[in-house]
Amino acid sequence: MIHQPVLLEETINCLMGDPNGLYIDCTLGGGGHLKALIARLGEQARVIAIDRDIQILELCQEQLTDSRIRFVHGNFRDLSRIVEPEELGQVDGIMMDLGVSSFQLDQAHRGFSFHQEAELDMRMDKSSGLKAWDIINLCPEEELADIIYRLGEERYGRRIAGAIVKARNIKTIDTTLELVEIIKQAVPAHYRREKHPARRTFQAIRITVNDELGAIEEALPQAVEALKPGGKLAVITFHSLEDRMVKRFFSERTRNCICPPRQPVCTCGGQRAQLRLLNRRPITASEEESLSNHRARSAKLRVAQKI
Repeated sequence: MIHQPVLLEETINCLMGDPNGLYIDCTLGGGGHLKALIARLGEQARVIAIDRDIQILELCQEQLTDSRIRFVHGNFRDLSRIVEPEELGQVDGIMMDLGVSSFQLDQAHRGFSFHQEAELDMRMDKSSGLKAWDIINLCPEEELADIIYRLGEERYGRRIAGAIVKARNIKTIDTTLELVEIIKQAVPAHYRREKHPARRTFQAIRITVNDELGAIEEALPQAVEALKPGGKLAVITFHSLEDRMVKRFFSERTRNCICPPRQPVCTCGGQRAQLRLLNRRPITASEEESLSNHRARSAKLRVAQKI
């Protein structure tokens, strides 16, 4: 498994606290960040490594035979159930590297890539039910257009959804490249020349299949609860939807009151700030890293510390 983690040194440097503490990697992926973290930790340290993709988990277990790591097959949206009761409030650092992994993109048969022929699947957890095929072939046109426009931020979402429905009325759309061809025909010629015309639609379908935004929304508050005072939460995002969610969450949790400024009476229960930002602006990749790893170009790292 070839994996080139993004913002590696920046993430580990920001995350590090007690070298013999407890850490959580919520999105194991290719294990790049985990390997770098383990190399910096002491003999008494412990790391919980989570991934919803059993294939990735098993590959990393074979490569990282370290007694300090506890591997967990699960979704980080269930963080409070994955962490043992005695570990809650005791975690020194939590990292989340959001989105699809390089490993998943490189496995053509998984259906994540719009460059390779495969069944329309896109499930990160192969045991879950909903596939990309179900969304493409069964969603009503209006709902499909909303998914593509909202989660893919695709300006031609309605045209693409209309073309998909027209095509599936003739026969089901079964493969990635069938879908790519339909998208290409639905958008203007100049749009096809700018960037790959299917990338935003594939993003939207993948996010829907895996309920990625729902998982982030549920996981972030659980991560704060799991941290000890002084513990750090580091989150890497790759597109604006993820980044806005993380930015908004950090903003809310660093304020003593989240009521609108002009509201005369506090109705949020007098919330007290739980976090402080360690970087006002997101950390982004250097020019050198962006040139050597194209995934790094859109990566943003935000870090907060529990008060």
